Amino acid sequence: MKIKHYTFCLVSLFIASVYGQKPVPIKPRILISTDIGGTDPDDNQSMTHLLMYSDKFEIEGLISSPSYGNGSKQEIIRMIDLYEKDLPKLQKHQSGFASPDYLRSITKQGYHGNVSFIGYSKATEGSNWIVKCAQKKSSQPLWVLCWGGLEDLAQALHDAPDIQNKIKVYWIGGPNKKWSANSYAYIVANFPNLWFIENNSSYYGLFSPSDEPDNVLISNYYSKHIKDKSFLGKDFINYYKGEVKMGDTPSLLYMMDGDPNDPTRESWGCSFEKFNYSPRMVLDRTTTIKDTIAFCSIMELRFTVPKSKAKKESIGFWMEVPYGKTIQKWPGYYIGNDVYAIRYIPKKAEVLNYKLSSDIPEINGKTGALVATNLWPGKTSQKDYQLGNNWFTDKHDSNLYFGKIQGGKTISKWRDEILLDWSKRWEWLNE
Repeated sequence: MKIKHYTFCLVSLFIASVYGQKPVPIKPRILISTDIGGTDPDDNQSMTHLLMYSDKFEIEGLISSPSYGNGSKQEIIRMIDLYEKDLPKLQKHQSGFASPDYLRSITKQGYHGNVSFIGYSKATEGSNWIVKCAQKKSSQPLWVLCWGGLEDLAQALHDAPDIQNKIKVYWIGGPNKKWSANSYAYIVANFPNLWFIENNSSYYGLFSPSDEPDNVLISNYYSKHIKDKSFLGKDFINYYKGEVKMGDTPSLLYMMDGDPNDPTRESWGCSFEKFNYSPRMVLDRTTTIKDTIAFCSIMELRFTVPKSKAKKESIGFWMEVPYGKTIQKWPGYYIGNDVYAIRYIPKKAEVLNYKLSSDIPEINGKTGALVATNLWPGKTSQKDYQLGNNWFTDKHDSNLYFGKIQGGKTISKWRDEILLDWSKRWEWLNE
């Protein structure tokens, strides 16, 4: 038996070396926080990927954390139901897949919507579950993989600060950071020594089109590999018409390839570099076109209105931002001492124009503009949040840009291998 096991390990190592994937030292403990069922269907695609690779992880929690939209834990359970129907086919080829009943038991509801300026609100089933899993006795850390907002993570850290030394976080930021500005600010301000990967752009390299030749084309991947011979496959066509855009999957790929304790390594789930500040612009006025910050940076505007009698953390005004043919509205809050404030985070390089609306005459009707540049984290300022030694983010090397995507080549280079590996599991389901 030992000889057979040794031979199997050699074969596994050979396969890994051929395809670029490296052995993982130990099966990682992971907890997923997702906004599945909200406005972006890519979480459903990533959930499909997770379930089909559940043998690779010790999954300890599936938290519905919809910072925007109507997502709920029922959508996670619906995905588990589909997985249960396909599970016998998967088990013919591989052991160790998670039990559907077990997955249902660890699926919890988190916070709906965004929290106010303070950055946290009240405990939820989801945030309590994060605390419970993090406090479990283990020689391994709990990896919290955040696919949406940070509201439940911020709440868990607020309620049990000791867990900061027991968890490691991989966050798909970018647009999620825009929706979760207040919770993000709370975490960086109060837990600078947290172990944290902030992936604001590199993940786009998994699915973004380019002029570079690909052996495995994203556009025809569904018809060629996924098809409709399985329950998960039939469901997949409902998201972007089957086109692969699973933006949260790099967090899973990171845990599947090599030593996750070293974010600077080459990895299927992107490669990162350390950074020691999170940029923040704080002004007591609206911005002008002369004001510039890096994308994914915090713009914080504060307005003093003498003799204010508002309730602390109540909404006092709205920032109206054009978005395509619609207008997005972002709340500003009364934070005390006659001051109203708002945090806004641009998700991409752009020229941002906005207008403030309010029942408060001193604020109502103000307009502003801002230039967001395409290099994160950009220039420093005295108002930046200072970070500890274990914060990592997208590499800034211009040679690693994938088109306009900072750090995108750290994952685009592995795209063929990633998708071919996944196609083998689809073959199991298409038998």
